[in-house]
Amino acid sequence: MERGKQVELSKLAKAIQPSATMALDAKAKQLKADGLDVLSFSIGEPDFDTPDNIKQAGIDAVKAGKTKYIPASGTPAIRKAIANKLKRENNLDYKFTDIVATAGAKTALSIAFMAILDKGDEVIIPAPYWVSYTEQIAIAGGKSVIIDITEASGFKATVADFEKVLTPKTKAIIINSPNNPTGAVYNKSELQAIADFAVKNNLYVISDEVYEHFNYTDDPTVSIASLGEKIKDHTIIIGAGSKTYSMPGWRLGFLASNSTLAKAFGNIASHLTGCLSSITDAAGAASFNCDLTDVNKMKKEFIKRREYLLKRIEAIDGLSIYPPKGAFYAFINIKHFMDNKAFKNSSEFCDKLLSEGLISLTPGDAFGADGFVRFSFAASMKNIEKGLDRLEEFCKNYC
Repeated sequence: MERGKQVELSKLAKAIQPSATMALDAKAKQLKADGLDVLSFSIGEPDFDTPDNIKQAGIDAVKAGKTKYIPASGTPAIRKAIANKLKRENNLDYKFTDIVATAGAKTALSIAFMAILDKGDEVIIPAPYWVSYTEQIAIAGGKSVIIDITEASGFKATVADFEKVLTPKTKAIIINSPNNPTGAVYNKSELQAIADFAVKNNLYVISDEVYEHFNYTDDPTVSIASLGEKIKDHTIIIGAGSKTYSMPGWRLGFLASNSTLAKAFGNIASHLTGCLSSITDAAGAASFNCDLTDVNKMKKEFIKRREYLLKRIEAIDGLSIYPPKGAFYAFINIKHFMDNKAFKNSSEFCDKLLSEGLISLTPGDAFGADGFVRFSFAASMKNIEKGLDRLEEFCKNYC
């Protein structure tokens, strides 16, 4: 490098895009701070408070002086609580040493990709997908291989979809059920077929189960790791407290895997984050020891909001929707407005909607699915009603 020349960013730093959900939420908050009546439905943050017993556990930890470093993988207390939760709720047997507690599920995913990917290794991702998968894979040196999944399939990938893009460089596949952003939920037979495919081809399955308790189908949520010891050995479970216990700001996530992977995860965590917050660790142990009373209250409210939202969306000209089966998002089809040339893509739709309608939604192109927008119904019914009124008026102007 020539001396005196301005130091440049790395190629990686230049290539990584900001999180669309976080960026839009920040823009909406800035407009609100400027005095505008902005309604934001662009981020997946439950509007319920963290349960009192979890908050108290954090307060007690502070008062007891538990403000020092803890083990990189989390204390035995939280890891045992997670192992017990997996046994109680998911029919999975893990030793607590197979668990690594992390500073949020994003960190858990990053650690997983760093542990399994060498430069050029491929990860198959069904699209629509959560916004950070591709960027995290790139940071780890891997390559994302995207398969487009349509509404006709219920936004669910099949073995045939995976087989079309399988190569000698394929290292892993991602399954996110219930899914963000579509709300798709895989049933047991669908997961069994994917499990058999993964074992046959010696692939890791990264199973993102952050929304596991928000399932609105008659079928129970199934962890793919519970379908036999072979697939369990190939599975990396990603879990979190953010959605389940309404504690996103606490930054509480975890990885569950075989012992070899768990040791590697802990080693990486020791250098990446050092450890999760000691206060979050204490609160997390309390959360994973909880029953599902508070979770079920949230789920009941989400069901009401979902039903209301579906009726309203179906009545708005230009919009359509495949009913979400889980999570707390409506993935709305806006292709009519692209076909009539009102907007060139979903990002433009969302930008205009925010500036003119003062509501914030997330564009589908952030999820690898242009022509859609994501509406989070993890917001009060009052705000959902107001937001849909504004969305309806906005759509009338461009139909």
